[in-house]
Amino acid sequence: MNNNFEKSVNKKYRSSKNFFEHWQVIALLLILYDVIMVNLSFFLALFIRFDGVYSSIPKYFLKLYIQVAPFYTIFCVLVFWVLRLYKSIWRFASYDELIRLITANTIALLFQIILTMILKQSRRMPYTYYILGIGFQGFFTIAARFAYRFILLEKNRSRQKTTSIRRVMLIGAGNSGQMILRDIARAKETKDRVVCIIDDNPNKWGRYIEGIPVVGGRDDILSSVDKYKVEKIYLAIPSATAEQKRDLIAICNETGCELMSLPGMYQLMLGEVTVNAMKDVKIE
Repeated sequence: MNNNFEKSVNKKYRSSKNFFEHWQVIALLLILYDVIMVNLSFFLALFIRFDGVYSSIPKYFLKLYIQVAPFYTIFCVLVFWVLRLYKSIWRFASYDELIRLITANTIALLFQIILTMILKQSRRMPYTYYILGIGFQGFFTIAARFAYRFILLEKNRSRQKTTSIRRVMLIGAGNSGQMILRDIARAKETKDRVVCIIDDNPNKWGRYIEGIPVVGGRDDILSSVDKYKVEKIYLAIPSATAEQKRDLIAICNETGCELMSLPGMYQLMLGEVTVNAMKDVKIE
């Protein structure tokens, strides 16, 4: 009897616990946040337009703002939903999410302009109302979503500082190198940290990829190993010929660092460019 009762309670608990998936809870919170912020943004625009004095805002403009607000709020949520801004995994937010956010806010601004023009009776809203309003809205909607990724990145960096890390030189600033670089940054199971990048393309020297400097070509490998205290070298050049790889391996062998490499081009074509795809280099 007791066992049956416990099973019944546990079943109800599990069903209630899983009533909403985690991403759905996040989506609901984001919707609530957006509802508040899209209205606050255009109210702040009016407030600032009239020198930050509430009593200075003409009643006509306040009335028009209140009339537009419900329709505009619903439209914004719908546009954000259609553009999948409530289903994105924000810890991996990237350029694609940023473009979709900018697109959503641009569409929302056009709707705001059209709706206020339709509802106006004698006077139109000031131009600064639209400019400041969408400026605030863009800032609030983008900042809230990318702040989560920023906080996670900062946590990972602080964790790396408190744990023993292996300093890595990455050879290859092409597509494979960039994929390896991002994989290392996201991977929790590795203690590797890329400190410099080598590439034979002079156009990339002195520039940065994901905040890591491209310090020079193969002639700079030995000096860079000493300068950046490198312990491990990753060869991420699957398109290199056997002769080119032999030359690089010969130079890297002089450093005494642990050396790993991507086996070949098929890794790139199959989408297997990750830290786990790296293989120990056999010098022979």
